[in-house]
Amino acid sequence: MKAQEVHKFSNEEVSVEIARLRKRMFELRTQKVTDKIEDTSQFKKTRRDIARLMTEQRSRDMSKSEAQS
Repeated sequence: MKAQEVHKFSNEEVSVEIARLRKRMFELRTQKVTDKIEDTSQFKKTRRDIARLMTEQRSRDMSKSEAQS
């Protein structure tokens, strides 16, 4: 997921996507304990996607609060 894609999401879509990726991280950690994970780079990619989405969500919250002031 690229930052340009994240900018196109609505506020609700950002929240839903964060929840989906957090669930994915949980599943990856579970697989790590129980099975052998073939693609360990998924941890890094998922973490970065979550951070990218949370950054966008935070910037939208900040711009909204500045507009109200």
